Amino acid sequence: MKSENNKGVKIIPLGGLEQIGMNITAFEYEDSIIVVDCGLSFPDDEMLGIDLVIPDVTYLKENASKVKGLVITHGHEDHIGAIPYVLKELNIPIYATKLTMGIIEHKLKEHNLMRTTKTKVVKYGQSINLGCFRIEFIRVNHSIADAAALAIYTPAGVIVHTGDFKIDYTPVFGEVTDLQRFAELGKKGVLALMTDSTNVERPGFTMSERTVGKTIDGLFAENKENRIIVATFASNVDRVQQIINSAVKYGRKVVIEGRSMVNIITTAQELGYISIPENTLIDIEQIKNYTNDQIVLITTGSQGETMAALSRMAASVHKKISIVPGDTVIFSSHPIPGNEKAVSKVINELVRKGANVVFQDTHVSGHACQEEIKLIYALTKPMYAIPVHGEYRHLKTHAKLAMDMGVEKDNVLILSSGEVLELSKESAKIVGNVPCQGILVDGLGVGDVGNIVLRDRQHLSQNGLLIVVVTLEKYSNQLIAGPDIVSRGFVYVRESETLMDDAKMVVQDALDECLRKNITDWGRIKTAIKDSLGEFLWKRTKRNPMILPIITEV
Repeated sequence: MKSENNKGVKIIPLGGLEQIGMNITAFEYEDSIIVVDCGLSFPDDEMLGIDLVIPDVTYLKENASKVKGLVITHGHEDHIGAIPYVLKELNIPIYATKLTMGIIEHKLKEHNLMRTTKTKVVKYGQSINLGCFRIEFIRVNHSIADAAALAIYTPAGVIVHTGDFKIDYTPVFGEVTDLQRFAELGKKGVLALMTDSTNVERPGFTMSERTVGKTIDGLFAENKENRIIVATFASNVDRVQQIINSAVKYGRKVVIEGRSMVNIITTAQELGYISIPENTLIDIEQIKNYTNDQIVLITTGSQGETMAALSRMAASVHKKISIVPGDTVIFSSHPIPGNEKAVSKVINELVRKGANVVFQDTHVSGHACQEEIKLIYALTKPMYAIPVHGEYRHLKTHAKLAMDMGVEKDNVLILSSGEVLELSKESAKIVGNVPCQGILVDGLGVGDVGNIVLRDRQHLSQNGLLIVVVTLEKYSNQLIAGPDIVSRGFVYVRESETLMDDAKMVVQDALDECLRKNITDWGRIKTAIKDSLGEFLWKRTKRNPMILPIITEV
């Protein structure tokens, strides 16, 4: 069995490249596979009615006997969101740090998977052995506590995967990124570095999380008379901690609103990642017992999501809270690319209701800028660089940065999701492709909406629908009733009677033509109706609605 194969380790990204989100990568060596992260992504504008996109794990299912475990870097949705869906296909043990595991277990409970799933909490500096891999967890900072980078020891060499990270010298909770460990690994020799490209286009350093605390504190001091509402990411526990610190300092009670916010803060509190003084938190029902200047609301919805708490308040459909003139609303986040419109809509609604909206300087990123990424390269001195977590332009910019840091041009590898890269000290080559389309989740349906259904939805959304109903006599195919035409989203029938009458005539002519030619096959009759009606409508309206002919016989 000792073939060429035993020299190289295979790296197979099943998502997370050429997109921000849905991070999942498989590492394979002979008969062992480990999976790093298992995230979801949110649908883009073309995916009408889709709720989530999860990775296609066909390759892992085909090799289920080799898959030894799922190793998670941190607890963001784009790294853990697809776990419940994937576990229903593949029962594999999960390894993660304490807070990350707390958030994952909450998901497993919701999906009734707790009993059947093996989970193990790993500490920083600890290693786990899975098949022929050894994985060491290394402390890094990010916008969620307990994030880890991974050193993956393989027979072909050490691969360092940073996960999402930044280098924060004054973190709010926990310690600084373990730069010493990266340096030690660099001394021993790193085969490949896979690192976060999200902010690679930004020069300089990412500001420390503490700077946001100072800004927020200043806003509390300026708005002593008003009720304060802060919208931020549910997962940013350190941000919530800083808001609570300011609330306590200025004698305010705190209400936490939004399902994901309540879930994560409860988990963080149970595990000791956030300290909230007694009698600070109050239930949303108790707001009426306090004046506006005694209240802070921490809420979800900083991205303008329609169902999130803040958007519901802005649209006046929140059951418990109405925005009143004088409220100060702080957006403690940047719009994720693609959400700008939604965020701006919510801000406009809030301002219209008399709120004072603040969104400058109230956020710092959780991702490394150029200088921090360079520092990781300088410490690890990798032979190969594999930029991950970014759109194509981010990966290209990252590739240039890696070359500036001394990685040889041929050793900087930009992969696409689904490519199988075989890596050894001697060579790096793409040796195949695996399925990685992304599976669409709509309501409870997983994967039952594909490209064809989406294409139909786009067609319907752009051009509407016409249903043509005709009743034919059995055997003779003579027209007994109809044609009746029902229009949905095409034209308003009452104002287009002549168009509809002409359309009926066109259908009738098409049917007569079929009768004359003795065509009895319903499929062919339907096609004839579709073609002639489609041509007629295009000439008259320059639109092409979806046409559904329905034939019944009596």
